[in-house]
Amino acid sequence: QQTLRLQTDASVSHVISHEPFLLTREHNFLLGPDETLEGGVGDTARHFEQETLAYWREWTRRLALPLEWQDAVIRAAITLKLSVFEDTGAIVAAMTTSIPEAPGTQRNWDYRYCWLRDAFFVVRALNSLAEVSTMEDYLGWLTNAVVGANGGHVQPLFGIGLERELPERLCENLPGYRGMGPVRVGNQAQEHFQHDVYGNIVLAAAQAFHDKRLLHPAGLAEFERLEAVGAQAVKIFDKPDAGMWELRTRARVHTSSALMCWAACDRLAKIAHTLELPGRATHWQQHAAHMRERILTESWSEERQAFAESFGGRDLDASVLLMAEVGIIDPMDPRFIATLKALEEHLCDGPYMRRYEAPDDFGTPETAFNICTFWRIDALARIGRVDEARAIFETMLAARNPLGMLSEDTHAVTGEMWGNFPQTYSMVGIINAAVRLSAAWDTVI
Repeated sequence: QQTLRLQTDASVSHVISHEPFLLTREHNFLLGPDETLEGGVGDTARHFEQETLAYWREWTRRLALPLEWQDAVIRAAITLKLSVFEDTGAIVAAMTTSIPEAPGTQRNWDYRYCWLRDAFFVVRALNSLAEVSTMEDYLGWLTNAVVGANGGHVQPLFGIGLERELPERLCENLPGYRGMGPVRVGNQAQEHFQHDVYGNIVLAAAQAFHDKRLLHPAGLAEFERLEAVGAQAVKIFDKPDAGMWELRTRARVHTSSALMCWAACDRLAKIAHTLELPGRATHWQQHAAHMRERILTESWSEERQAFAESFGGRDLDASVLLMAEVGIIDPMDPRFIATLKALEEHLCDGPYMRRYEAPDDFGTPETAFNICTFWRIDALARIGRVDEARAIFETMLAARNPLGMLSEDTHAVTGEMWGNFPQTYSMVGIINAAVRLSAAWDTVI
């Protein structure tokens, strides 16, 4: 057990007694190791503050920023950086556990772990910012996760130190956020089969084969390890899974999971081409072509005039918007445009987008999932509806708290934030949307 010491220039008696007292001047509180300060509390606190400001000012000076929305991007970038566990390079999904996705729903989960589904979007954001050091550390963490799988099943999430056992339990003695328990520690999703992880691994890792800035660029050995991931994707791309939304009692052949398996094969073919391995490139191209044909055929619903949540299904799901983002379909394809139209009609509450329409383990989702709104923004921009995309983006920026942070979910009626906070998915959504929508620097310089 570690002992912490609180040192302050306020009345210690008031602090110990927990009694309220009137603030008549500035007070400083320093909570840290059980060690005596070298200087006074006030001087030390001001020194720490100045050092902190200097660090972040220097760090943000290195960032590549879009012309527009720079303040929002800087706040999102700092939040993303603060989500890093520097010892391993891991980036947690959120800082909190068990803030409900909507009031009184018991959709309370522990997000203080690292999800592979975040990998593609995190690497894209860090690359856009030119934050190479953090990106390379994160890719190192991702590589270690792959190595530990030994070419087999890869679980969807890990601890910050690559812990695999994250048993879920309830803290019965804690009332929960605003009394809305339960409070969970651990996450049962570690046991799930979520087939989108294979594509997210390859999509993120592909950066290391093409980026000359990296101190440790990937080569043949790393490609061979990724091929084991691709082989697993080929094996399971049309098998039922829990899906990226981690449904606990329902398994289907989810379109988004099959899509990411296709992405794994497609990017492996591109990596093989870069490494001048024509035989391997052809091998992965053939698998990707076979998967693509089946995905575009079996996920299409004539009834809904949209790509559906699952093969042969009719339910709508926002995750199919990733089809254009990862490149399996041209965004101007009439089927994709029709899909976006259907999703806007059935999943959107004004500017906000919910994840899916089918009831899950807890009923029908009530709040909008912020990353889905950012996927909508991306899709709108790709099909030329840029003004609408920019308007929705401004709405999302207005939904942030005063420190520029977003949670997992937004209530469309009240505008209140719900879900764990701050959410990495949402923060990278801000970065990636700003980069896509911003005017170019050469329009003003």
